[in-house]
Amino acid sequence: MERIRAHTAPRTAIVWTVLERELAQRDGTQVIIDVGGGTGGFAVPLAEAGHRVTVVDASPDALATLTRRAADAGVADRIEAVQGDADQLADIVPAGSADLVLCHSVLEVVDSPADVLKAVAACLRPQGAASVLVANRAAAVLTRALSGHLTTAARLLEAPHGVVGERDTLLRRFDIDTAVGLLNAAGLSVEQIHGVRVVADLVPGALLDTEPGAHEALLAFELAASERSPYRDIASQVHLLARRQEV
Repeated sequence: MERIRAHTAPRTAIVWTVLERELAQRDGTQVIIDVGGGTGGFAVPLAEAGHRVTVVDASPDALATLTRRAADAGVADRIEAVQGDADQLADIVPAGSADLVLCHSVLEVVDSPADVLKAVAACLRPQGAASVLVANRAAAVLTRALSGHLTTAARLLEAPHGVVGERDTLLRRFDIDTAVGLLNAAGLSVEQIHGVRVVADLVPGALLDTEPGAHEALLAFELAASERSPYRDIASQVHLLARRQEV
């Protein structure tokens, strides 16, 4: 099985690192479900590494782009595009059929995160893993406070679901304890927790474009800070790797 090609974008490097380590523990082609996988940012590289990936997404336009990308990359035979909502996962993916499920930036926008996670757990084989990426409430509070929107930041501190106002694009944000609790309730045991985009969203793009070595330094910092509290706790997103236990 080929290794996943190096992914050095600071915004996603830690997620790729966790996924590569997980897949390296397994032999042969793995069956992967990418819930809300869109245009294939994760699916195509995983297929290029030799795995079989089913992308479930509600957007026909995103899936069309995915299909083109897969063909251009020569992996169309290893990627299946299925139109559907995350809430319908249990009706789309057979129970106990997947080695790994990606559920990235999905729980923030579905009607019932608990039901989606139960479906994720159900479609995993025993000891299969779920890669879950969620928006972090703490980061949203700090971002608004540092931008001078102190009233909104204060409201976010107390808002039950970590969202305020009609203009908010998400239905909810999470803290680490809430996310872990949801995964545990679905029958998934959390093994790793990392912060994603600890400072990547704060570093000026002009600096990365003009300062020699800045990109490499940011990448190294993101990887180093991603699992260290309190830095991981204020990252824009939280990544959790959880495993379905034997039943």
